[in-house]
Amino acid sequence: MYTSKDIQFRSIFVINCREHQKSLRVLNGELYLVDQETDKALTKIPFQKILALFIIGNTTVTSPLLEKCRRYSVAISLMKPSLKQIAFISDPAEANYLLRHKQYSVRLDDITFAKNIVKNKVMNQCELLRKTRKKDLLTTNAIEYFKSAIDTLDCIDDYNSLMGLEGSASKVFFKAYFDGLNWNKRVPHAHIDPINTMLDIGYTILFNYIEVFVRMFGFDLYRGVYHRQWFRRKSLVCDLMEPFRCLVDAQLRKSLRLGQFKESDFKLFKGEYEVKNDEAWKYYQTFFETLISRKSEVFSYIQRYYRSFMKGQECVDFPYFTY
Repeated sequence: MYTSKDIQFRSIFVINCREHQKSLRVLNGELYLVDQETDKALTKIPFQKILALFIIGNTTVTSPLLEKCRRYSVAISLMKPSLKQIAFISDPAEANYLLRHKQYSVRLDDITFAKNIVKNKVMNQCELLRKTRKKDLLTTNAIEYFKSAIDTLDCIDDYNSLMGLEGSASKVFFKAYFDGLNWNKRVPHAHIDPINTMLDIGYTILFNYIEVFVRMFGFDLYRGVYHRQWFRRKSLVCDLMEPFRCLVDAQLRKSLRLGQFKESDFKLFKGEYEVKNDEAWKYYQTFFETLISRKSEVFSYIQRYYRSFMKGQECVDFPYFTY
């Protein structure tokens, strides 16, 4: 199983294969990234230094590469240019049957863990609003709403009420946080405007990023505590990304205010907005860099979640990520 030292000394690499196809080869015991058009090596990386590889676009993966990645516990996430995951290749702690037994032993009506996940998310949303230092009525009212919502969370004892509070809090948050930035409303996966599309890009990257860490401990990704089971939905990853959505939200607002992200970077195609090909990598790189800079905090959170889950500790020991 991974340790904090592994996270500290091993790196996460994002490889752009959108424009030119590249191949990953094993030469002299190291990973080589080769441009297939010129057959020139672009970079080489010792496997001992790699924690995970995120590959966006077209590439070739060989059996010697997979063997090396298995030996050194390197995760590979293969994604289409649209960020849709094609495959996730890793050698996680799949034999951790005790953990999976505990996952399936938790009753579906037990919202103990779910309440803490939602509370962590709401607390971080409130903190983001505070950090704007805006004194307008919309922001101040939103902060007061969040203070009340955090207190209310402790008294909630049923799943539907928890979902209702989380949904209402998100509406209040987005309206206040992106006020003045041509915000309309949050509609996930619909791409009704450029800002919603930017959020979807960031959240998709966050989802794939969190999956790497969740797999390290041998969790069943499909058994969540807040998100219910749907066919092929990795509900636990959906759960554990919630406290970290604030990283995407904060980076998006910052990039919009600095003019790094622009509505002109997008085009309308079949009724939905999508990022232009020559602008896409800017968004991918920015969001990945934001998350990679917090890799130790993400690992620590999921490690503490794992320990709490395994030991059956009380809520007081539940992990929190603080923005």
